Amino acid sequence: MEKSMALSEIELRIAALEAEMARVKKRLEKGPVEREDWLDEIYGAFANDPHFEEAMRLGRKYRESLRPKATVRADRKPSKAAVRKASKAGRK
Repeated sequence: MEKSMALSEIELRIAALEAEMARVKKRLEKGPVEREDWLDEIYGAFANDPHFEEAMRLGRKYRESLRPKATVRADRKPSKAAVRKASKAGRK
């Protein structure tokens, strides 16, 4: 009796596999599914989102912290342009 149950179970599994293969073949015959560009799907998803804006601000702050700082050498005179810029800033 166990052999007949095992055999019927195998037959059911084979039938399920055949049905699944038929579905796969049908999908393959149709060809690839045309999809829109993923970027077009998400463009604008975070518009006016304060949490997104905060994340962008923090990311920018972090990246700027990684940049090397400009150093001013003590033995160099400031350029004429720098002196003009400083004097204009002082007048405002």
